[in-house]
Amino acid sequence: MKTGESGVLGKISISPHAIATIAYQAACQSYGVVGMAPRNLMNGLAQALSQDPTRGVSVRASDQDIEIDVFIVVEYGTRIASVASSVANAVKYQVEKCIGLPVTRVDVHVQDLRVSDTD
Repeated sequence: MKTGESGVLGKISISPHAIATIAYQAACQSYGVVGMAPRNLMNGLAQALSQDPTRGVSVRASDQDIEIDVFIVVEYGTRIASVASSVANAVKYQVEKCIGLPVTRVDVHVQDLRVSDTD
């Protein structure tokens, strides 16, 4: 399904894959996020074999609304709720800024914690 709008010159369509790429970039640049996680084991195996720029992002789009699920790995020692809230806000802002359509829901799923090397 493609999201878009019609005008006098034609129709603009935006694929969910493009929206997922924008959300992926926004989530990866958020403080406290050390990586993206697959939704489940099958997706993890498929994405491990390819370098997919939408890893850890699921988009459901219709003509009126966009819903995004983001699966992240958080740095150990950071406030998980603050990181998740920051990711949700960043994803919503970037997607709305880039495509000009409202995002009705962003769900952030913290799949794992990672301890960075302190050496």
